[in-house]
Amino acid sequence: MAGLAKRPQAGVWAGRLIPGLPGRLTAGPYPAGNFGALVGSSGETAELGLAMQLILLLLLMWPGAPAAPGMEDAAFPHLGESSQPRPRACPQRCSCPRADTVDCGGLDLRVFPNNITRAAQHLSLQNNQLQELPYNELSRLSGLRTLNLHNNLISSEGLPDEAFESLTQLQHIYVAHNKLSVAPQFLPRSLRVADLAANQMTEIFPLTFGEKPALRFVYLHNNQLSNAGLPPDAFRGSEAIATLSLSSNQLSYLPTSLPPSLERLHLQNNLISKVPRGALSRQTQLRELYLQHNRLTDSGLDATTFSKLYSLEYLDLSHNQLAEVPAGLPRTLAILHLGRNRIWRVEAARLQGARRLRYLLLQHNVLRRTGLPPGALRPLRRLHTLHLYGNRLDRVPPELPRRLRALVLPHNQVAELGARDLAATRGLAELNLAYNRLVSARIHHRAFRPLHALRTLDLAGNQLTRLPAGLPSSLHALRLQRNQLRALEPEPLAGLDQLQELNLAHNRLRVGDIGPGTWHELQALKVLDLSHNELSFVPPDLPEALEELHLQGNRIGHVGPEAFASTPRLRALFLRANRLHMTSIAPEAFLGLPDLRVVDTAGNLEQVLVQLQPTAPRQPRASGP
Repeated sequence: MAGLAKRPQAGVWAGRLIPGLPGRLTAGPYPAGNFGALVGSSGETAELGLAMQLILLLLLMWPGAPAAPGMEDAAFPHLGESSQPRPRACPQRCSCPRADTVDCGGLDLRVFPNNITRAAQHLSLQNNQLQELPYNELSRLSGLRTLNLHNNLISSEGLPDEAFESLTQLQHIYVAHNKLSVAPQFLPRSLRVADLAANQMTEIFPLTFGEKPALRFVYLHNNQLSNAGLPPDAFRGSEAIATLSLSSNQLSYLPTSLPPSLERLHLQNNLISKVPRGALSRQTQLRELYLQHNRLTDSGLDATTFSKLYSLEYLDLSHNQLAEVPAGLPRTLAILHLGRNRIWRVEAARLQGARRLRYLLLQHNVLRRTGLPPGALRPLRRLHTLHLYGNRLDRVPPELPRRLRALVLPHNQVAELGARDLAATRGLAELNLAYNRLVSARIHHRAFRPLHALRTLDLAGNQLTRLPAGLPSSLHALRLQRNQLRALEPEPLAGLDQLQELNLAHNRLRVGDIGPGTWHELQALKVLDLSHNELSFVPPDLPEALEELHLQGNRIGHVGPEAFASTPRLRALFLRANRLHMTSIAPEAFLGLPDLRVVDTAGNLEQVLVQLQPTAPRQPRASGP
């Protein structure tokens, strides 16, 4: 090659300047064994030989230099290369904890990130500001199994019809809390979970959820779907859907083409006034049905509406306009919620099929004594809880099921308890008669005697002037707050050696009205609430087991040194809003109370000085030999 007679200061190899080479070499790699074709002039043969050796050395050391054919060894690092793996490609600001996972959530992204590896199987883009999904970027990611787009600004205009057609392995898609006005026309056949809740959708299409044999969970709540927006074949070919949520939409009747495989169906908070005949005839695996907060009336249901639901365990029909218990209830039903309707009558015939019912909730209806006649609940032999809060009952319903464990009757008009009113329910563990019209004179002294298993008795908010007689010795909690109690005698509390909580707040008790020995048999009492009475000092001889004592809102002006001598286990003491001054509490009052941690004296006449006993340091355990 000509031109080697001149000696420039640098040479070029493959277009690169190589400092120190004796001349310009021809650009481009030379074939192996062809270096002898180089010729020179002016007797520079020796120098040219030296140059050739230098070139060969540089070829071996130069990063990225071409290797001779057949000389590559992938298992051995080449000169100039690191033996460590190259860093994983990841979009800017995102994290890629695994080779198949890309997390770009919560970055306020406005544009779909580029440089997402084709190997990605899990892509998280939730909590950003994306408005559209570019088809070209998405179509590259054919191996995606999970795509999370929750809480963005994606509209239907920003979601091409073919957006997901190349994602043939996609199993989980989350597009909730966006701005879709219609559902995607096509979702992959491989889907198992589809969440499109909290958008503005008015329409879905046959292939949105149809023809998806593996689809199990579909969430469409909080949209604007009407019955016109659900095609008859919306779920055709998707025979595995177990959970479907259509709550908080604008449906006026129960859709008639629901998957027969359903186990949970959410239709609450719609405008449903009718369940068409046969609409639930194929859902024999349905276990939970939510229809609360709709507009259902008796005429919108018939005796066959629920009769084919052979697996139904939970039925919520609360917050509707029903006047009677629905007919045709399945025998598998365990929980029936009928609260906040207009039910005025319960007939035994309507409950004949629901013999396994455990919980019957009828709160906030308009039931009177005649609406629950004797024997109305007799078919419910397994009933555990009867909830009748906020009705118009003036007596405890007669002939209740014998296995009943909880009777909840607050905010009614019960004014009397006879000797036999509770005799049929000897297994009661909880009885709530709070906020009725009970007076002491009209509670028979044997009214509670049959209840040998009773643990909680709530008589708050009545008009009692004395403690009821014949209280069961099994009681653990007795609530008598907001009555008109003026005296406490030891006889009604005798034998309550299991009582742990006694609430006497908001009555008219004075210390002089508490008889001697009142607390003597309450050996297990841990919580005593005497707040908002008329006490002028701490009652004496309180139970030894007491841990929490409420005395706030009284007239206490002094706490003597022996005030808590009988309560060595006291942990919390509330003296707020009394008549205490700075030095009203004797310095010795809290001696002998090693567990006392809370003393509340706020809201008194002056700031009260409280000095607690210092906590003893824990002694190290003696180590064994």
